[in-house]
Amino acid sequence: MTLPTRSAARLPFDVAAVCFGTSPLGSMPDTYGYEVSEAQARDAINAMFDLNPSFIDTSRNYGMGRSEERLGAVIRERGLPEHCVLATKLDRAWEDNRLDAARARQSVEESLDALGLDSLHILHLHDPEYCRDLDEITGPGGALEELFRMKEEGLVQAVGLAMGKLDLMTKLLPDWEFDALVSHNRFTLLNREADRMFSDAHARGIAIFNAAPYCGGVLARGSAKSTMITYQEASDEDMAPVRAIEEICAEHDVPLGAAALQFSMRDPRVTSTICGISKPERVAQTVDWATYAIPQAAWDALMALPYSTEDPEANREYKPC
Repeated sequence: MTLPTRSAARLPFDVAAVCFGTSPLGSMPDTYGYEVSEAQARDAINAMFDLNPSFIDTSRNYGMGRSEERLGAVIRERGLPEHCVLATKLDRAWEDNRLDAARARQSVEESLDALGLDSLHILHLHDPEYCRDLDEITGPGGALEELFRMKEEGLVQAVGLAMGKLDLMTKLLPDWEFDALVSHNRFTLLNREADRMFSDAHARGIAIFNAAPYCGGVLARGSAKSTMITYQEASDEDMAPVRAIEEICAEHDVPLGAAALQFSMRDPRVTSTICGISKPERVAQTVDWATYAIPQAAWDALMALPYSTEDPEANREYKPC
């Protein structure tokens, strides 16, 4: 059981074509609708570590620190495998949404302590659209200067930008020499809002990590088991495009999750696709979906379906847990 690796011009190492997102392992029921126990998270992390190659994405603020803490507990037991690339994020302070240079340094120190590591492979600046003052991030002596200073210090090998709002993201990307970006829910079978940004970033050699190919889970579980799209309750009208995808998959005997995952993987601009994992058996299932043989006729039908180019989270109320 293995995954292919991919490279990007600005990335100093190859990464697995599928990355395992660990926000569900922080137990965030307000976002995902379910809790994840510490034992279940530990088993899932061990399953990720057993895969070679392995690529794992986390954040200081996923589950108010629980995601990193649970990863760190397993790392302390068995060490971070040599074949595993780990990415985490600089996050704002929850009490006041501050993300200045001091908070950036504090965030990475908290991450290293929680993970039990001395340095990081990838560090992304996370969700600046939710911070109290963008100037604290982008201005002289701000969080972004601090992020790149950490790279110069050797504390981190690659730096990136991870966020949702594309209007702001496309303003920030040209002004800084990012090695990578993370975009979520905006390049899927249902939505192509990030298409132009991906082309521009790819032309600059930026590694593109496309997250949430299942649109919050509905394209993994199916419309019979989920009525939420991008973490928001969906109307019957909103679910119609999901059912159209399901009909094509059923006609060609293709797992819904395989189609959703491989839509992202088959795009040559995408370096890795980030899939949230909540239980150990999902690791093997994800590899199966990533390698499932999907006939061209199915792709022809899927790519002929209409899709949105609007912000899929425009009305989302973000919650940290």
